[in-house]
Amino acid sequence: MLWCRVWAFVWKRGAIARHEVSAGGACLLRESYIRRSVVSMSNSSLHPTRETERRRVLVTGAALRIGRALALGFASRGWDVAVHCNESEDAARTVAQQIVALGSRSIVLRADLEKEEEVAELIPKCVKSLGRLDCVVNCASRFEEDTAQTFGFPLLNKLMAINLAAPVLLARALYESIPTGAVDDETKRGVVINVLDQKLFNMNPDYLSYTATKAALGNATVALAQALAPKVRVVGLAPGLTLVSGEQTDEQFEYAHRRTPLGRGSRLEDIVEAAIYLAGARGVTGTTLVVDGGQHLVSNHRDVMYLQPHSSRNTIS
Repeated sequence: MLWCRVWAFVWKRGAIARHEVSAGGACLLRESYIRRSVVSMSNSSLHPTRETERRRVLVTGAALRIGRALALGFASRGWDVAVHCNESEDAARTVAQQIVALGSRSIVLRADLEKEEEVAELIPKCVKSLGRLDCVVNCASRFEEDTAQTFGFPLLNKLMAINLAAPVLLARALYESIPTGAVDDETKRGVVINVLDQKLFNMNPDYLSYTATKAALGNATVALAQALAPKVRVVGLAPGLTLVSGEQTDEQFEYAHRRTPLGRGSRLEDIVEAAIYLAGARGVTGTTLVVDGGQHLVSNHRDVMYLQPHSSRNTIS
């Protein structure tokens, strides 16, 4: 079975290192959590489509973490996948090898999303290597701490380029690559999935510039859905806390992950299944699907990164 091969690759090669740097900065991973998620995904409904239904997707930030899971998830459904990366090229090549082992085609595309000229080249390169794209998943983002007291133009401008400008440019480029026949034939239409954050529905003052740029992308999702219809649908996908990040401890992660109405936050397989649904939901555009176990329904004084077990400062009264 194809997912058995995915599992074999992940277990044998240890494709995700504990410390790697993505477009979002330094991220601390826990291999055991990744393995549990991949095992669960292997039991889901993610199975390959027929060759005649094969489609093509570009996933930005696909070398690591959620982007990696999305790339493998689409491949497991028979999609050919363009794996975008910036600094993590070795990890991206490992992901591409796993995709090929699943029976799909893959290419690795390196681009700095802060540079407009490099962003502009991504979709033409995809089309040249794989054929016409059907979907772009804007997963890559930069995540750095600042507050109202430490806010400044340099960080905001950097995050705006990666978290907002690049996704908008890629949406436009996908639109331009879709044939005019898609106006009357919805089977030829494309879709953009912007990965957002449940925080947009549950605000707190931490990570001010990051939050502002994700909020801007959320609003751009609605505007683009209007501007690019009917050739391209544009939707948002807002996960909650999914993987250990930064200096967060295992205890903090487990506490925050359980602190939801469903007793657990988002898992990799949840995000993959949601993305697959959105990619095929031809009647859905201009809206955001929140996949977080209900985390956005629990008001917190601080970002989930900082929640402490047994602290009275976690909840806003």
